[in-house]
Amino acid sequence: MRLILRLALCLTAALLPAAGRAGTQQYEPLAASVQAALHAAIADRAAPEAEFPSIEEKVGWLTEMSSRLTRRMPDREARLDFLKTVYYEAKRAGLDPQMVLGLIQVESGFKKYSISSAGARGYMQVMPFWAGLIGSKDSNLFHLRTNLRFGCVILRHYLDMENGDLYRALGRYNGSLGKPEYPNMVRGAWEKQWAWGPRVIGPR
Repeated sequence: MRLILRLALCLTAALLPAAGRAGTQQYEPLAASVQAALHAAIADRAAPEAEFPSIEEKVGWLTEMSSRLTRRMPDREARLDFLKTVYYEAKRAGLDPQMVLGLIQVESGFKKYSISSAGARGYMQVMPFWAGLIGSKDSNLFHLRTNLRFGCVILRHYLDMENGDLYRALGRYNGSLGKPEYPNMVRGAWEKQWAWGPRVIGPR
């Protein structure tokens, strides 16, 4: 009987969406021009394949990152699709893909259906208000490409607000501006788990 109960509890836990561990973006009114620009950034379709500087770098990056991500995403096809999308959306927004991987690790632990206590959703823990603000109310924030596009565009917006200061932009993204814990967690994940090439983040 205990074994049956334990199995039932495990099955229930597996079916429930994972809880996001990080904070959340804060709603702030946007100027009409900013809102229009962000809406355009969200609306544009992603390319089917990310463009790497060379085929050698593409193979090397995907092979290395896939190896590091295997434990968290066992399905190879899904893992490669995820990594290609991260690379494309990060580069499209002018972000370092490895930093985005570090952010995703902290925000959701690479769980597609993660939901925070505040309602932030998906890999990059995007708050639903962004869908109505710069997308559309029926935007599915659990969809891989939609979630990564929103997340990268939002972080790019915060970087622009903070004149390129990644420490403060990460604080805004997490809703903890001025506190060191979240930017330091992202930096730690970025450097320890996903390092690949030069990284720039101001010391705090």
